[in-house]
Amino acid sequence: MRAVALGGGHGLHATLSALRRLTDDITAIVVVADDGGSSGRIRRELDILPPGDLRMALGALAGQEHPGPENTLWQRVFEHRYGGHGALAGHAVGNLLLAGLLEVLDDPVAALDQACGLLGVRGRVLPMSPHPVDIEADVTGIRGPSGGDSADRGDRDVAHRIRGQVAVATTPGRVQQVRLDPRRPKACPEACEALRAADVITLGPGSWFSSVLPHLLVPELFAALAESEARKVLVLNLEPQPGETAGFSPEQHLEVLAAHAPRLRLDTVVADTVAVPEPDLLRRGAEAFGAETLLTAVGAPDGSPRHDPEALAEALAEAAHHRVPLRDAAALHGPAGNGVSAAGADPARPHQEEDRRWP
Repeated sequence: MRAVALGGGHGLHATLSALRRLTDDITAIVVVADDGGSSGRIRRELDILPPGDLRMALGALAGQEHPGPENTLWQRVFEHRYGGHGALAGHAVGNLLLAGLLEVLDDPVAALDQACGLLGVRGRVLPMSPHPVDIEADVTGIRGPSGGDSADRGDRDVAHRIRGQVAVATTPGRVQQVRLDPRRPKACPEACEALRAADVITLGPGSWFSSVLPHLLVPELFAALAESEARKVLVLNLEPQPGETAGFSPEQHLEVLAAHAPRLRLDTVVADTVAVPEPDLLRRGAEAFGAETLLTAVGAPDGSPRHDPEALAEALAEAAHHRVPLRDAAALHGPAGNGVSAAGADPARPHQEEDRRWP
């Protein structure tokens, strides 16, 4: 199964960790808008792609081809972050290594392919664009200087333009619309090729306005996504994200998606049962994209807002209509016999009957 995952940050890491349980043929297409922390510093100082989200995607896929102590060491070094208070404080070694590869090779795809070889990644990690982009957002509900008394309430409905991924993700208020700068960034050609050749494409989870939506705002990338015959699967977040989507219901996430990409068509929307208080509303929202709804337990067993890789792998296999060989199911869950069956059903994670309307 040729899988392509669109996203960035921790959300993309979760999807890749799940997909690698199903296939070795994975391409991660990563947002390149980060302007904070180590990535932001490197981007501003060297005028190159922000490496942090790319590094995280590499880490999620590392160690597939040549597992062993040496490979594990490189993974640990790649993720090591310098301490102290000097110029290197806060930088991850992998960010600096990627920065060096980007400068020496002057080709982001070649640089990332070299990093894949170093870390034993069998798939690929690609940027959504060969050039960094910025995110701009119109945000309403921002408090006035006095903290929101009656004199300021009239300004609550005024849209303020916020620039930068970090600012968009952390500014209190409600994001109404996001744009990219430049408005029509060039897509990575290899990313477009991967989308057209894929069997399954995943979008989400992750920061909705700064990691999920940006992919749909790159014209060539969206065209390749629309033209692809792959099954297209949207994975919803387990809870709203403070700042970006505070107070959003699951179906509101879909409304935002439709507002920014009205021509988007999906096959399946995957959501955690506990995170969806009104399944009928979500189902109607999914049907607007031409999609089925798959409600199942995909959250971490400890209740934290993290996707469980094995549970998400099972859901993605079902959403992709991908038959998991019995040996792979045993590798996932051990010999106890409570893993995915050849048909993709998991008796330990029953689905609601009305959500299993498959062709």
